[in-house]
Amino acid sequence: MSDEPQRWAPRDPSGRANASAGTGEGGEGKGAGEGAAPQDGGARDEGAKDGGAKERTGRAKRPRRKGWRRLVPTWRMVLGAVLLVAVLLVGGFIAGYQLVDIPAANSSATAQSNVYLYRDGAVIARDGDVNRENVRLAQVPEEVQHAVLAAEDRNFYSERAVDVSAMFRAAWNTVTGKGRQGGSTITQQYVKNYYLGQEQTVVRKAKEFFIAIKLDREQTKDQIFEGYLNTSYFGRNAYGIQAAAQAYYGKDVGDVDVAEGAYLASLLNAPSAYDVVAHPENEPAVLARWEYVLDGMVKEEWLGAPARAALTFPPPEKAKTATGLSGQRGYLVNAVREYLTGHGVVDEETLATGGYRITTTLEKEKQDAFVDAVEENVTSRTDEDREADRNVRVGGASIDTGTGRVVALYGGIDYTRQYVNNATRRDYQVGSTFKPFVFTSAVANGSTTQDGRRITPRTRYDGTNERPVQGRQGDTGYAPANEDDVSYGDITVREATDKSVNAVYAQMAEDVGPEKVEETAIDLGIPEDTPDLSASPSIALGPATASVLDMAEAYATLANHGRHGTYSLVEKVTKDGRNLALPSRTTRQAVSRQAADTTTSILRSVVEGGTGTAAQGAGRPAAGKTGTAEEDKAAWFAGYTPDLATVVAVMGQDPETGTQESLYGALGQSRINGGGAPAETWADYTAAALEGSEVREFDLDVVEGSEESEEPTDEETETGDDPDSPSDTPSGDTPTTPAGTAPATPGPTGTGAGGTTGTGPTGGGGSNGSGNGGATTGGTANGGDGNANGGAADAGAADGGGNGATGETGGTGGAPGRGLVEGARGPAFPFTWR
Repeated sequence: MSDEPQRWAPRDPSGRANASAGTGEGGEGKGAGEGAAPQDGGARDEGAKDGGAKERTGRAKRPRRKGWRRLVPTWRMVLGAVLLVAVLLVGGFIAGYQLVDIPAANSSATAQSNVYLYRDGAVIARDGDVNRENVRLAQVPEEVQHAVLAAEDRNFYSERAVDVSAMFRAAWNTVTGKGRQGGSTITQQYVKNYYLGQEQTVVRKAKEFFIAIKLDREQTKDQIFEGYLNTSYFGRNAYGIQAAAQAYYGKDVGDVDVAEGAYLASLLNAPSAYDVVAHPENEPAVLARWEYVLDGMVKEEWLGAPARAALTFPPPEKAKTATGLSGQRGYLVNAVREYLTGHGVVDEETLATGGYRITTTLEKEKQDAFVDAVEENVTSRTDEDREADRNVRVGGASIDTGTGRVVALYGGIDYTRQYVNNATRRDYQVGSTFKPFVFTSAVANGSTTQDGRRITPRTRYDGTNERPVQGRQGDTGYAPANEDDVSYGDITVREATDKSVNAVYAQMAEDVGPEKVEETAIDLGIPEDTPDLSASPSIALGPATASVLDMAEAYATLANHGRHGTYSLVEKVTKDGRNLALPSRTTRQAVSRQAADTTTSILRSVVEGGTGTAAQGAGRPAAGKTGTAEEDKAAWFAGYTPDLATVVAVMGQDPETGTQESLYGALGQSRINGGGAPAETWADYTAAALEGSEVREFDLDVVEGSEESEEPTDEETETGDDPDSPSDTPSGDTPTTPAGTAPATPGPTGTGAGGTTGTGPTGGGGSNGSGNGGATTGGTANGGDGNANGGAADAGAADGGGNGATGETGGTGGAPGRGLVEGARGPAFPFTWR
């Protein structure tokens, strides 16, 4: 034992060491307890330790967490986690904002169809796969805008680009089984439609979030809303509010009222399901949604309660079949495209991007009338069992003579079956429909025959078949045949026009000058680059291959007293609500009024008693000309009233090879000529197109000497010749065949003994010849006076007479009087001339 005095604290009644001893003397606790009992010593020892620890730290040591408490995070852990998440979110936002750029618009969002309209606004066709037509926000009525906002996002103009709370709410409702709900603002929906796509992925949603924020800083709310209205899907394959208005109500969005606008807005929630025509069983849900939209408008004070109460649900129209390019639509679209690109309004590649709204000059009633006329006079006469009928094609064009507007086109039976547009193609000869341009040129240029007589309707020519054309230097080597090889002898220009005598017009073209004829045709409206439009005597017979539309333009110039203005096919073009500049239409006096009007006077005679009498079926004063292409590959009728210039052509083309074919045997006829189906189609169309309009007479100012009743003028007789005598231009040795007889086969020289019975053209009847020296077919006769009664069957001929000339070897004598000419004026006279 130590001799040192012991220092110890009195025992705590509880058995624990004195706290002060434990804390103050902690360093000696171990020695003091060495002689005590183990438990006491241990206690004191522990106390000493605790006291030392507290002395060093200044606070009590936290007891360890045991059991389930170890699973509960401490507040420090929660705070740390929150801070970590915040850092990650902020960092992710910054990174996402920096990394995600506003992309280019997706192709489906920018794709639009071009819309082609009749002049009255009715839709002709759409030529794109996507039915969309963008409009400016200003074109959408304010009440329709409010309906969409009431349906989709009432706070659009005041809220941010994204609504985070709405996104979380929508996500929660979806997770908890309350149905999939959208939490996207209009800005986000526009981003999805225009820049991204419809896939439901986290990545797409994240991109949508960042693009919406950026877009909201770069574009105005109006710009975003306009884009949304133009890209949203409304059902019925209608993308955008304009296409929807047309699809459901058949009108432009600018004409949509508030009730209709509320229904269109309702469709955005479920486009297909809310189409009450397609799904009438969903009508209760549709009505509930429609009322929700209207009630929202009232709540937002966009619509008054009384006005809301007065509204009734506007049932949409039945869904229309997609307006494709079948029937005439494809031909019309084709012609309009050519017009726009050909006149430099828009290039072909740009037009193909879509979005153009094109209002044409075409009038629906007239267009329908043209289709009906072709059906009545051509299509209905074809027979599947007749080989020739498979080659039949029809082209047509009609132009308002005063304005130059194209009011109707006929391109073919069906664009999806025959894609070549017969109204605009330039590969068929126009035939004798070109002859009026020759006469117009003669009058316009004051031309004379080669013996110096001024060319007027009364000027006489030698109409002998295959008569060589004589130039200033002699025989040109060109000797055209007349139709059916008929010789007409001495004949006036008017009569030669009535009967379409090739020999006369070929010589007239040479007298005028082929170059001047070509120039006049171009002035009237025939394109300068028309194939086979060349300055030669043959120009008169129409080897040029102008289109039906080209010919209609030229004839419209004649109808308009010689004033020419290029035709117009398009009245207005807009894209995104903005008008494109169209070519201005100017008119000029292409030929003198007297030249044009005098041509009209002889073309009236063609309709009144020549090859075009079928055109009288229009019931209008009319002028026109028939024509036939070489080998009967096309038959034409070109004519006009004071109001309309219309051209119809029936063409022959092999559907397999595309080669041109003759029309022999087509429509059940041995031959197709311009005075048949083309003139009949013209008459039916013109009658229907002008039905209800005032009947107008031609107001003509013709050159002196044009009327048959007029006396010769000094100018006509200035050479000292009888103006009614045939031209002194050499005509070769070919004698003439009387017009009342069929073409003769050359025979030996002989003298006719007495009168013989003459023969007329097929179906035309004959005439009983009497007098001295009536010709015998195939021989030569010394002609006396041959008086004949014009007994043409079905024609109603008048009396006529003529002096028979002495025929040469191989010819026939006895030139006809006017019996047959007048007979041809009968209403049922068969058309054997072109």
